[in-house]
Amino acid sequence: MKIVFFGTPEYVLPVVENIHKKIKVNLGSSVVAVVTQPPKPVGRKKIVTYSPVDGWAHQRKIPTFYKNTDLLEKGPEADLGILAAYGSIIPEAVIKRFKYGILNIHPSLLPKFRGASPVQAAIASGLTQTGVTIIKLDSQMDHGPIVSQFKEEIAADDSCETLRAKLFLRGAEVLVELIPVFIKGKITPRAQNHDEASYTLLVKREDGFIPPEYLAAALSGSDKIKEERSVSFVRDLALVPNPGNLNNFIRALYPWPCAWTKIKIRNQKLRIKILKAHEGDGKLELDLVQLEGKSPVSWDEFKRGYADAVFAE
Repeated sequence: MKIVFFGTPEYVLPVVENIHKKIKVNLGSSVVAVVTQPPKPVGRKKIVTYSPVDGWAHQRKIPTFYKNTDLLEKGPEADLGILAAYGSIIPEAVIKRFKYGILNIHPSLLPKFRGASPVQAAIASGLTQTGVTIIKLDSQMDHGPIVSQFKEEIAADDSCETLRAKLFLRGAEVLVELIPVFIKGKITPRAQNHDEASYTLLVKREDGFIPPEYLAAALSGSDKIKEERSVSFVRDLALVPNPGNLNNFIRALYPWPCAWTKIKIRNQKLRIKILKAHEGDGKLELDLVQLEGKSPVSWDEFKRGYADAVFAE
């Protein structure tokens, strides 16, 4: 069984590593190539940085491709593709290149939360349970038939970072058990109920904004503000100024881009990130914040250092 892995971020490394270690071909790794996003400038200094999956492959001298269509002419022979948070649509011609198609690990209970931000959507929605779905890829986004699906609890203190790591780690374990059974034809994929599909969008840097008056109301326990604000990365979800809703939003957007608002310090308006919070006695309690250009500090430490700070538009 020769496999091509499609993936990019660090949190999918358990998936490719599990395949590499546990599914062998002629005493060697079954992973014969990886397809990942190309290197790009990162940070203020614009340092060209390779993806974690790219680095993983380089260490093991496994060929890397930055365009999935390059597989059609330059790629090695392979039987199966595995996709986890790759970041681009796979053309049908590439899917058909594999004898057994491509299996996609998606961190939600499809057809719920198709798209780019299913983990953020689950937490922001206040769910206590989500899961992982392994589908056989087709030409539409997160649309293919279900090969395997399992549920996973969302802890009250889970952030996007911790929940996503749990989902992909568990998905990696299920996948290596699934592949041998799947290629023997012992699993019949079942179609999704497309009428029940819901969608998420890519989270952008500005999407973490919390209106200052929302935050002030939640911190004081006030219910005077009745207006709602749409959450841009989840359809039909609203941000409202109550402690539970805002805490879910804060957890959903950690570690990137993080929830943020504007704060006024000595007549200067600055951006402040809300990294961690919790609910207590009907109020939102801030735990960890980060003023732009500064290191993260506890909320108590921040207030001691900036006693005159107020949330402001």
